[in-house]
Amino acid sequence: MTFTSIVFLFVFLPITLMIYYFFYALEAHWRMLKKFRLLDCILVILSLFFYSWACFDDVFKLIVYVIIVWGAGICLHKVKAKKKLPTIMSVIALIAVLFYFKYYNFFIEIWNNLLATGVKEKNILAPLGVSFIVFSTISYIVDIYRGEAEAGNILDTALYLTFFPKVISGPIMLYKDFKFQNRDRIINLEKFVYGINRIIIGLAKKVILADTFGILVETIQADSVYGIDVLTAWGGALLYMFQIYYDFSGYSDIAIGLGNMFGFRIKENFNFPYISSSITEFWRRWHISLGTWFREYLYIPLGGNRKGKIRTLLNLFVVFTVTGIWHGAGWNYIIWGAFHGVFIVAERCIRNTRIYCKIPKYIKWSFTMFIVYIGWEIFRLQSLSEIIRYVKIMLGNISFPTVNFTFAYYFDFRILVLLVIAVFGATIFSTECFVKCKKQIEKYNIAFLVQEIGALFLFILSILFMINSTYSPFLYFQY
Repeated sequence: MTFTSIVFLFVFLPITLMIYYFFYALEAHWRMLKKFRLLDCILVILSLFFYSWACFDDVFKLIVYVIIVWGAGICLHKVKAKKKLPTIMSVIALIAVLFYFKYYNFFIEIWNNLLATGVKEKNILAPLGVSFIVFSTISYIVDIYRGEAEAGNILDTALYLTFFPKVISGPIMLYKDFKFQNRDRIINLEKFVYGINRIIIGLAKKVILADTFGILVETIQADSVYGIDVLTAWGGALLYMFQIYYDFSGYSDIAIGLGNMFGFRIKENFNFPYISSSITEFWRRWHISLGTWFREYLYIPLGGNRKGKIRTLLNLFVVFTVTGIWHGAGWNYIIWGAFHGVFIVAERCIRNTRIYCKIPKYIKWSFTMFIVYIGWEIFRLQSLSEIIRYVKIMLGNISFPTVNFTFAYYFDFRILVLLVIAVFGATIFSTECFVKCKKQIEKYNIAFLVQEIGALFLFILSILFMINSTYSPFLYFQY
């Protein structure tokens, strides 16, 4: 069961909301019931049910995991002095868990290649959402160590780690933020309507844009073995650039919308990254929750920018290389992370120079988008040989005897229209002029009515796309 499934949208979510709001009304009527935290208990049970539907075997591992993490948090909270060592040991243990499930076989493959050994790989099936769960747990442990949040009881731990809008693919809420949100939870009609609208927007991004682009990207990639023209190769890369943005930002929109409907304010995870005029700015706008996590729990502990220029540059490069590694066990992810790290370091070195400051913004934007564009191909393709081969096709260095299907075949009128919509949605809608117009229009009641009618139409269109298209899970489920 995913956010874009019929079962979730028309069965799980409505039933969940009815149960949750019933107990919310019950607590509002009999305030004495609040001390039993029925709402939190209901949310944990429903979240575990959601997780078990996605992967039944893993839910038992998750329950045991929550109990262990809660115990570790309590022990850490009760220790009055010398907390550093147990905190470090806990973080190392968590990283070891992540390493085993995601990187063990990759490490064994490297080991065998380097030393010509025959160590056998294991058939390891990683628990669903393991990267996001482990990173959330590190936030839990470190925030308790820093005194920025209390350990709380097992219900606090379970709710934080299992909350179903974020458990599988984020956004990664820091424990100190989640603890605050849980304390000041508010449910009202305005947040409910906002939540519905965000869910509809996220659903449309996913099933209308991302999935349509994804199907064509797969087709172009498969046909590249037999022969595609240069323009199609460049077009396929452009489609993937928008596919991954609308796929993950769509998921984040749905998660944020769900959070609002349950009284939680999940922070924005994307802020129009494709209008960035530097790679540094791009990473302030792309996957914001992951960037925040790395800044809080890796960059700052490494010394941040407090230990001189060389150390700062090294810290930045390490952070972005690790960001690539976090995404998966493959050389493409490592190269992609290091690729961005190199440009981040270069920008830090020249950002205050006179020449760089005089470069027109549109040139900076063009260069940044080209780097991001090429970077996504490194990210997408699984092996170095595939990356090199596809880049050669893009540059026209590989010629095919015959090309049966050209750019005009793949990029028909429907795809071109959706691509224009995707470009506008990722860029123009962020402009100050558009934002001001939207705020002015929202002042009128008729505008609200038109907005909701438009949202209803978009929802129906999304459902039609979802029913008629091939099922495709969110890209970030695999990370």
